Order: sequence, then C-alpha cells, then structure tokens
Amino acid sequence: MPDSDPKAHPTGNAVKDPDNWTTGGEPMTGAQASYLQTLSEEAGEEFDPELSKAEASKKIDALQEETGRGE
Repeated sequence: MPDSDPKAHPTGNAVKDPDNWTTGGEPMTGAQASYLQTLSEEAGEEFDPELSKAEASKKIDALQEETGRGE
C-alpha cells in the first residue's frame, strides 16, 4: 500500500504547527526577524524583536495574508 508509506509523500508532514516545534521557544532567527520587520512595515504594524521562533512564524503567516505576500 503506497499511500501508507510516509516516504511516498515526503512533504506531506514537513509542515508542523509552530506550537509543536521543539525549538519554537527559542528566539526568532535572523531571517525571520528581517522578513517580519519588512512585513510589519508594509502592514503598518509595530515589529516585536522579542518574539520566539514559533510566535514569529505565526505572525509572518498572518502578515503574509494581510499584505498579500502569502501563497
């Protein structure tokens, strides 16, 4: 049964909820900070440099939708 083989769909579970990240509580990465700052400026919102990786990821997703930069 190929459908039950996780390797048949390698990207199917690649996107985890940020709340479940083992490193989600760590400070956001430099790349996240840079992109989040850009999105915040475009959306007219204040950039919070103290967000964790997980919080930054969720904020990026929300601002991408708001600014039309999302997929």
